[in-house]
Amino acid sequence: MIKRRTFIAGLGSAAAWPAVARAQQGDRVRRIGVLMSYDENDHVLKARIAAFTQVLADLGWTDGRNLRMDLRWAGADNNRTRELAQELVGLQPDIILTGNTPGTVAVQLETGTIPIVFASVTDPVASGIVARLDRPSGNVTGFANFEATLGGKWIELLSEIAPGLKRAAIIFNPDTTPASDSGFWRLIETAARSHKVEPIMRPVHTDAEIETAIALGREPGGGLVVMGTFTFAHRASIISAAARNNVPAVYTLSLYPRDGGLLSYGVDRVDTFRRAASYADRILRGAKPADLPVQFPTKFELVINLKTAKALGLTIPETLLATADEVIQ
Repeated sequence: MIKRRTFIAGLGSAAAWPAVARAQQGDRVRRIGVLMSYDENDHVLKARIAAFTQVLADLGWTDGRNLRMDLRWAGADNNRTRELAQELVGLQPDIILTGNTPGTVAVQLETGTIPIVFASVTDPVASGIVARLDRPSGNVTGFANFEATLGGKWIELLSEIAPGLKRAAIIFNPDTTPASDSGFWRLIETAARSHKVEPIMRPVHTDAEIETAIALGREPGGGLVVMGTFTFAHRASIISAAARNNVPAVYTLSLYPRDGGLLSYGVDRVDTFRRAASYADRILRGAKPADLPVQFPTKFELVINLKTAKALGLTIPETLLATADEVIQ
């Protein structure tokens, strides 16, 4: 049964700042560059940007009045991500907001002075983005999109919905997930052993590698855990392949079950963009990124697609249905 937990209370909460801190700014228009390593036509990503700009507006920063936002979309193309990072740095904005690990690394390689706020990085220390979580140092800070115990929850969920589970292929892109020797993976392995499930780590870089990993889950007693930026960009084909191969899969983002996947449990990414806006506000008012600790997720969501479960011949336990944030009929 999934139990909601509260982690480190967000220092970035907009509501925590007194009204006086939101006083009218000077005449100078501030500039924020935004690098999104995704497709600009994706409505989910647009919702995250909308949340970011809305919180900024609530804090007194309005695009077209005292703020200019330069938004760039890289379409999950690493070469394009690097090009756009260089372009944004060349504009000399007051802050650059990044949406994931590759985008953050790309911008960090281009500047050691412009403040960078990341809204979604899996493991900031292991990725080399910050030296410490409490005192990031340098010009980068932001919000982690994973908490270590999530890995165990994915295995737990997969075991609950597929009682005959014997092995789980963990599909991920090694460029955007924690190192294989990190506590994150050890917790997945521990959870798998406790449920008598063999975890099989399957790093993927191409569509062919994704197809191979899904085929592994097709074997009797097989299942999938799907995570990572690369897989997000290929979610339509992954959902289709899982259904075609009759493989139960748990995803890390709620968009998957909304698009036809079985179920998801993970961080509310819109919330991390809201919180990133509060850090952007503090930096625009004089705070240094090095003085703003990296924060962990505070909001999680469980989404279940009953139609997909029925097609797979699975019965979702009532305990899960009762705790789900959203059930798709």
